[in-house]
Amino acid sequence: MNIFKIAEKLVISRFDPKVILVLGFVSAAIAGTILLSMPFSLTGEPVTFIDIFFTAASAACINGLMTVDISRHFTFTGQLIIMVLIQIGGLGIMSFSTLFLLFLRGKFAMNEREIVLESLSLFETTDVSKLFKSVFVFTFLFETVGAIILTARFSNDMPFQEALFSGCFHSIAAFCNAGISIFPDGLMQFRSDIVVNIIIMILIAAGGIGFVVMYELSKFNKKKFAFFRLSLHTKTALLFSGGLILLGALLLFITEYNVSMQGFDFKTRILSSLFQSVTSRSAGYNTLDVNSFSVISLLIIISLMFIGASPASCGGGIKVSTIAVIIAFIRSRINDVKNVNLFYSTIPFHIISRAILVMVFGIITVLVFSLLISIIELSGSPFYLNSTKFLRIFFEVVSAFGTTGLSTGITSSFSEISKFLLSFLMLIGRIGPLTLVLAAGSKEIADIKYSEDNILVG
Repeated sequence: MNIFKIAEKLVISRFDPKVILVLGFVSAAIAGTILLSMPFSLTGEPVTFIDIFFTAASAACINGLMTVDISRHFTFTGQLIIMVLIQIGGLGIMSFSTLFLLFLRGKFAMNEREIVLESLSLFETTDVSKLFKSVFVFTFLFETVGAIILTARFSNDMPFQEALFSGCFHSIAAFCNAGISIFPDGLMQFRSDIVVNIIIMILIAAGGIGFVVMYELSKFNKKKFAFFRLSLHTKTALLFSGGLILLGALLLFITEYNVSMQGFDFKTRILSSLFQSVTSRSAGYNTLDVNSFSVISLLIIISLMFIGASPASCGGGIKVSTIAVIIAFIRSRINDVKNVNLFYSTIPFHIISRAILVMVFGIITVLVFSLLISIIELSGSPFYLNSTKFLRIFFEVVSAFGTTGLSTGITSSFSEISKFLLSFLMLIGRIGPLTLVLAAGSKEIADIKYSEDNILVG
């Protein structure tokens, strides 16, 4: 018996796929911490262990929140390790492990299929083998083309070798919706650059729309293409994602026109608004100073970060399809309609209940972590002195949960306990609060029906 079959018997066949998924991301964060702690990864600038762990966890969970400047504290090797962690985290820890086993055996075992379904949030009826292979093809194509174009653009401002690494790093980070940059000021220096803005937005949108959507669009007959023939999932992801991007851009254009964008020309205002709307849904890059935003804009961005991207993607949040189902459910109850319909399709009850659970768990998670970090950071301080700091804490919490990475700059000043809590929240955001709760559960409760009774609500 070879080592791979032994590993399969000891791990894959004995644990629930949800547990393996959680352990996979935790292991990646720990391994990344060890590697980033090595002398070859550090420049010599002072950096604490918790900051190294936070960086590794942020990269593995494709979050983007940072407590240190990686261009200053980590060497080329350290930055390369961070880039690899982003790539692995973006496609899913277990995806790479399962791909390795697939190449060895040429097929999926049942438990491995379940792991892939959990890792990529796929339907149980999905042709996992074909879709799984296409995930890596799509990723390679988008990241390669993005890296080539960005390298060509960056080479105008820096030596070719540096431009090549910068192009590859930002292409991978953008497609994986990580939002981590090796430039000290992020992408703020490129706020008026059409090429950088467009390429980064395309990569973010491609990585956030979902592999199921890209797979379906690639297989669709172009000559017979019709929007109504697409699956309900694809139609929902495309329309709601596009709608959120346009709505977010319009609102940010209005609210920031004479605030953070004061003095900008019209083209830069349009680019900045659209870029910030795209990146706020899960990526975390910014061409504007978040600290200079109005309170209204921060609330808009918080909403976009909480909703996030599409399922089976590199993005986080509760997902656009969850919001779509909940809106359809509310509309059916307001109209006193029994069935919940969306795009001329009736949504099954178990999908509706899951959407509500995801929404509720998401809200509870954000509130609990905001409370815990506020207790640590604001204990004993009156509200009128720290109302702004509380908003910034809440912003960071939602950013961590939505695996977005946008920051008001307060994270680096957090205590070690708060940084650890945010690291744990990034893991929850990457895996999903509902998945984590189900992974923690060990016993199945019998489905018992008691006599019905009434209770007043609302």
